[in-house]
Amino acid sequence: MDEKQFKAICQTALEGLASKKLNLDMLIERRAKAQERRVIPETIARFMSDCSEYVPLTLKAANSLPHTFESIRTPTNLRQYESQSDWRLPPLATKYPRFSTDRETAEKNNLEWVTPGHGLFEALRRHTLNVAQEPLSKGSCFYSLQHDAPARMDVYRARVVDGLGDVIHERLFAVELSDNGVPQHQEPNILGNFLPTNIPKNLPSVTTLPDAVEWLNENALMPFLNEVRNERLSELDRIAAHVELSLTELLQKADEEIGKLALEVERKAAGAEGRLAQAESRHAELLSRREKRRVELDRQRALTLQAVERITSVLILTHPERKSPEVRRLQPDSEVEATAMQVAMEYEKERGRQVDDVHEKNLGYDLTSLDLNSGELRLIEVKGIAESTGNVLLTPNEKRVAEDRRDCYWLYVVTDCRTEPPLQNPVKDPAHLQWHEVRKVDHYYLSIDAVTQPMQVREREIPYGDRKK
Repeated sequence: MDEKQFKAICQTALEGLASKKLNLDMLIERRAKAQERRVIPETIARFMSDCSEYVPLTLKAANSLPHTFESIRTPTNLRQYESQSDWRLPPLATKYPRFSTDRETAEKNNLEWVTPGHGLFEALRRHTLNVAQEPLSKGSCFYSLQHDAPARMDVYRARVVDGLGDVIHERLFAVELSDNGVPQHQEPNILGNFLPTNIPKNLPSVTTLPDAVEWLNENALMPFLNEVRNERLSELDRIAAHVELSLTELLQKADEEIGKLALEVERKAAGAEGRLAQAESRHAELLSRREKRRVELDRQRALTLQAVERITSVLILTHPERKSPEVRRLQPDSEVEATAMQVAMEYEKERGRQVDDVHEKNLGYDLTSLDLNSGELRLIEVKGIAESTGNVLLTPNEKRVAEDRRDCYWLYVVTDCRTEPPLQNPVKDPAHLQWHEVRKVDHYYLSIDAVTQPMQVREREIPYGDRKK
């Protein structure tokens, strides 16, 4: 392209952006959502470490650098995945030097960066999934503190595929069934809050309940398809507009070139006929290309659900120690928790933050809070205590997320929830506190005194009653 023309196009684009009001709130929200959903180095490192034993592969952590492993030789059984028809990555190396799952660490120390999309990670992931097929087909059993009756959770995988056969999106769904006959949608990561146990000899009646396929389709799969379709169609409309604009412009230039060359042919200019033939060929090529792109875009708009399959089933049993005094006093009180949630949400809203209640999704936190001015995102775990003193309890899933998301994870503790509930000073990065493991139920507790002591990050305590006034 001509340099002057290119500069003119850039200037026009910049002027167009400058003349329009950008939706900054939307951009900040998208950035925060990406921050919340991103796959972080801690998660990748833990995944690789947990999966390595199934290869087997010895991954030794490098003590001097975060999320970093010492050099390894690639096991022979991982190389088999290179020959699979859908392998699109370079061949695995015979040996990998010291590598890190953290991009910043890798770049700073000139290390191999291993992350989803890297051959070593992909081979390890595929191998683990392959090894897991037999255990998944058999199912498993867990104890739960939250359940007062047996339940069954079926885990499904669904894919949205376009008319070209490309997988656009893939997601896991979990449906919980109980004898009351009302299916419930669950997040698969809720399994992290349960305690693995052996499958009993005498199975409860919930194991024989029919699959809730119709309920799943209506309440989960169709909304999933519609969500992906709305995003996809919006994207394809933008692409189609640019395709039409660019190819139509090229066709117009080709027409002009053909017209000029036709005049040269009439004047019997040397070589004009050959150049005209080339211009006409180019014009036909552009027409064909535009039609091909139109057909492709139409087929990409045709989205369907495919490969909907049940991956596994999980039997959930009431924890045998659920009613013991030691365990019962650790269980949350629904009324107390509701009060604490209200106090925490009011606190955030009064500071002009955008708050969403996500506690039912079992993500490892209860609220997301976004400051639209600064772009600060908080993932907030809310804990309520009926009295002025007591213990704060974290589930394994909450503890794991707190450890992984230290940059934006906050703990909000509300005391005296049955009287005049004050929010104690919010604590950022609560994972650094001295949590005590409750081995019997695989949870973690912390005295409220440890939370109310002077901390690194503090915000002024405001009684809920004063805030309402």
